Amino acid sequence: MSTFDDIQTALRAHPQRWLITGCAGFIGSNLLEVLLKLDQTVVGLDNLSTGFQHNLDEVRSLVTDSQWQRFTFLHGDIRDPRMCRQAVAGVDKVLHQAALGSVPRSIADPLATSDTNINGFLHMLVAARDAQVSSFVYAASSSTYGDHPDLPKVEERIGKPLSPYALTKYVNELYADVFFRCYGLRTVGLRYFNVFGKRQDPNGAYAAVIPTWIAAMLAGRQVQIHGDGSTSRDFCYVENAVQANLLAAMVPVEAGSAVYNVAVNEATTLNQLFASLNTILTAHGVMAIMAPLHTAFRAGDVRHSQADVSKAMRELGYAPAYRIDAGLAAAVPWYCQHLGNPGPGAGAVVSASAGNSANVTAGADVNHAHAG
Repeated sequence: MSTFDDIQTALRAHPQRWLITGCAGFIGSNLLEVLLKLDQTVVGLDNLSTGFQHNLDEVRSLVTDSQWQRFTFLHGDIRDPRMCRQAVAGVDKVLHQAALGSVPRSIADPLATSDTNINGFLHMLVAARDAQVSSFVYAASSSTYGDHPDLPKVEERIGKPLSPYALTKYVNELYADVFFRCYGLRTVGLRYFNVFGKRQDPNGAYAAVIPTWIAAMLAGRQVQIHGDGSTSRDFCYVENAVQANLLAAMVPVEAGSAVYNVAVNEATTLNQLFASLNTILTAHGVMAIMAPLHTAFRAGDVRHSQADVSKAMRELGYAPAYRIDAGLAAAVPWYCQHLGNPGPGAGAVVSASAGNSANVTAGADVNHAHAG
């Protein structure tokens, strides 16, 4: 049995009380589903600014009545200290997914990004410290690697941040480490690389590349690639991210404070991604998919991103079960079911590059499960 299997067995035998911030978002709702299926008690906090009630409704449809009764939803904001204190009361483990994602949005409005991602994060740390939770796992970001050129990315070597968003996620890591050193709060940051999967929103200005492309191809629209398609990313199916969160919460980290890459150590180019989606969607009966439109590279786009996941494998027992093709095969049926009817705008061009922080620019983090 794997370490993850052992953790699930232990949780079924001894249920705990969890807090998921950003529970109505993409990764947050997937965490909620898995924890409820493990018969855990879960408190969820979300302000529904970028999370959705329909994500919670879908989770409700996938669990039993008794499992759903173990869930308490709080409609609130991580920038509200009172709400943070209420959310962590009596909680054993915190899975902090809430953030205001997107590199472009952070460039357009750095104050809002800082207020949520730094001030909101600090409110959650203080509340978790005061509630004496046993572990605080938070969504970090591969954008923290900034301008460091080495591949694959190794946790101990980062560069200068390239956006306000990236800076806020690095500040999170610094604060988390300080809270361990000063107060003994056990903290683990998970640097997500291009997470994708069911309940990832394909709409909006900052939608990630995979759901955006799938929605476009289902609707008969052409996708646009900025550059020649050689840009590569380490795409990570959401079940791998769920596994990493539960391992980080349950496996003792000797240092007391640590960060880990969450990916599969596999670079996939945009051209390869398009070809894979074309093949899978054709097998699902989607016909006449248009060739992509290539345009110029965009300023600031990171050309390549790939993660070394050996630290997470060694220290947490992380064993990603889905590589890119298996993840796409698992994700596409959900999109076909939920987006199968072409909507208005058929024939239009949908623009996307590699995806970052729930957007379609450069980078790697695709967590848009927000409560801030």
